Amino acid sequence: MALASIIPLWSPYTWLSLIVAAPLLIFIHDVILQYRMPPGPRPLPFVGNKFVLPKSQPWVKFQEWSKIYGPIFTIWIGRRPTVVISDPVVAVELMEKRSNKYSSRPRMVAMGELYWDNASILVQPYGKEWSIRRKLLHYALTPRALRLYKPVQEAEASRLCFQLLHDPANWEKLLERFTSSVVFSVAYGHRIDSLNAEVIRQRFEFMQYSASLNVPGRYAVESFPFLKHMPDFLAPWKRDIKEHGKLEANANLALLDVVSQDMARAKATSQLESLPDSLCKLLLELRETQHIPLSDRDFAFVPASLFGAGSDTTASTLCSAFLALITHPETLEAAHEEVDRVIGADRTPAFEDEQNLPYIRALAKEVLRWRPVAVLGGTPHASTEDDKYQGYFIPAGTTILGNSWAINLNDEYYPNPQHFHPPRFLDSTLAEKTKGPTLEHGRAHPAKSGHSSFGWGRRICPGADLAANSLYVALAKLVWAYDILPIPNRRYDVFAYTEGFNIRPRKFECIIRVRSEAHRRVLERENAEAEKYMDKFTPFVE
Repeated sequence: MALASIIPLWSPYTWLSLIVAAPLLIFIHDVILQYRMPPGPRPLPFVGNKFVLPKSQPWVKFQEWSKIYGPIFTIWIGRRPTVVISDPVVAVELMEKRSNKYSSRPRMVAMGELYWDNASILVQPYGKEWSIRRKLLHYALTPRALRLYKPVQEAEASRLCFQLLHDPANWEKLLERFTSSVVFSVAYGHRIDSLNAEVIRQRFEFMQYSASLNVPGRYAVESFPFLKHMPDFLAPWKRDIKEHGKLEANANLALLDVVSQDMARAKATSQLESLPDSLCKLLLELRETQHIPLSDRDFAFVPASLFGAGSDTTASTLCSAFLALITHPETLEAAHEEVDRVIGADRTPAFEDEQNLPYIRALAKEVLRWRPVAVLGGTPHASTEDDKYQGYFIPAGTTILGNSWAINLNDEYYPNPQHFHPPRFLDSTLAEKTKGPTLEHGRAHPAKSGHSSFGWGRRICPGADLAANSLYVALAKLVWAYDILPIPNRRYDVFAYTEGFNIRPRKFECIIRVRSEAHRRVLERENAEAEKYMDKFTPFVE
């Protein structure tokens, strides 16, 4: 006699057997998947690696695990797999050569859906909506556009050097003003004279708040997305996120309105040609002649996204450069030798000198390698198709992390990786002539730049070239003008960095001293020229 005829479907025994069997079936499925995927620390059923994941500086622990499990390994957040990559060749193979499969984003409910309402390109899944925003952002970042911004970057770097004459103790804030003003001039055609300006204070608050939403485990809605549909009065956490999101959206719209009014006034007086070019101006002109399928709110997010791509990150990189210079004094000596020989004492370096300053260019690249700001490769990628790599299975929907810390400190590519050594980015002939210990070259890096600090493939940082230009011109002028020195008998910890997805050195003091009175006079003269040039960019007031 069939069992079904004895125990009907509605029988309590049937439901009991299902309740018992379901977790077992899920467990078996997970175990099979774990053995098919790249190896990693052994997960517990249903909770994954929750109890072994570090709460502080996870990139360091991930680097340690890469030495145990290999350059590609898996960690489990609950039942959701994350593949961590620690080798640049593997990163290029998956996120660039197979970018059609690895260019999306993991679902980010709190930050992406509730806070930004999917308006920001940063969290957009790969597809049509992302492509529209990326195309618009690209208008500001073509090679031709980047050349147009170089006078602004040179002028702002000259202003930075002059301001350091009078307030060297406040060097970190002056670096932030420099990078913020460059980005706002490019995005909106307005400069920043002070970090006390309301618009900048807001930008940093928005960045800090959005970063706080992306802390793993902080919001249950990431594990249980249905919670996003709870009524606001039953979910105060959700109401708070949405209210902050409205503040940022309204601030973006206000900036759009500023440029719209600038253009209206310029048209009324037939002076539109004299208005500084900016991404926002370009996009508004484009919208007059072409259909752009974005609401005003979403449209306003496009120029606003440049701030996150090129301001705080570049300032953080410059902070790391100062830390490197004071802890590796031979580096500053070599930089001084080059700028003195090539430039002399009558002017500061400019972009036209870049090809003749290989050590300065190598210095900028070594800073990006030595302490990558986006230490875990920036916002994670996500796979959209099942894939196989080196015999391992990577299912669709897997989160992909490129551990930039492990990649940039991989001793197979960078011998003695913790030693800050710009000559590793010079050719062998120049390296032999440059001060500092001789380091053997490691394996060839797959990226043309020689490092992976701006990400990979279709999700590479859109402001990478803008940021690299700002970093070069600022470093060139700073090392030409100043001795950047440690405080005597002060010990500096080169591993003392902030937490989060974007890191920078914890606050430290150093000596910033102009190299001579002749250098001071040049800085004063070039600052006057820079101020005159920047007059066309109306400042945002405090």
